[in-house]
Amino acid sequence: MGLRILVRGGGDVASGAVLRLHRAGWQVLVVELEQPRAVRRFVSFAQAVYDGEIRVEEINARRVENIDDALHAFEGGFVPVLVDPRLSGIEIFRPHVIIDGRMRKKAPEIGMDAALLVVGLGPGFTAGENCHAVIETNRGPFLGRVIWHGQAQEDTGIPERVGDYRVERVLRAPADGRLEPEVEIGQHIISGQVVARVGNSPVLAPFDGVLRGLIMGGLAVNAGEKIGDVDPRGDPRLCWLVSDKSLSVGGGVVEAILSSKALRPYMSEGT
Repeated sequence: MGLRILVRGGGDVASGAVLRLHRAGWQVLVVELEQPRAVRRFVSFAQAVYDGEIRVEEINARRVENIDDALHAFEGGFVPVLVDPRLSGIEIFRPHVIIDGRMRKKAPEIGMDAALLVVGLGPGFTAGENCHAVIETNRGPFLGRVIWHGQAQEDTGIPERVGDYRVERVLRAPADGRLEPEVEIGQHIISGQVVARVGNSPVLAPFDGVLRGLIMGGLAVNAGEKIGDVDPRGDPRLCWLVSDKSLSVGGGVVEAILSSKALRPYMSEGT
């Protein structure tokens, strides 16, 4: 089977890594929660948990129920997505590489001994302590760089700028309740338009643009929770494209794998 790679989390940033790893010819297993909360669902392999299958750019993913199903998915050219947040199948799959892309911004439950190479995406990881390498996820001159000693930059809590908007482009739940969408991802919206409702509270578009992301309808959310993303550029095509940030992070993951001497014997095997 060759190099075995397990990615924790199938949100948009982790999916950029999965995309690049799959394109490089490696077989990648994605593990997710029972109810993923990815905002950019059309470029997140996590969406396979709900829909059974998802196509991110040219890569197809399929929900599987166990490791045997995952192996069959590999044979069919799919990225398997398994609901297994506690990694109960890790001893069967025996990954050489674990990539933690959950973006939880806190230290992981497992350490460096879980695989030959353990890579953390963004804040919360310390290379040399709870992982072998960290990939910088903050935009700027260090985005996508591999950190072999130390940490990524701290989380600022401020969303990256798109056009003239930063904090304003993020949609947050106005109250506790169940999310019910009023608009689909990719649709043009105007300032003040009702995009969704949480219980009886409307979620209003902050400006004219395109709804780039919205978490799955029907999920229970808490007041203040990030639930969506509005893109002021007005180009619906971008809703189906993995971002430059996610691809850059994915490039860092590929570099970390290729730089690992411990993995070279496995990379010489066929996949």
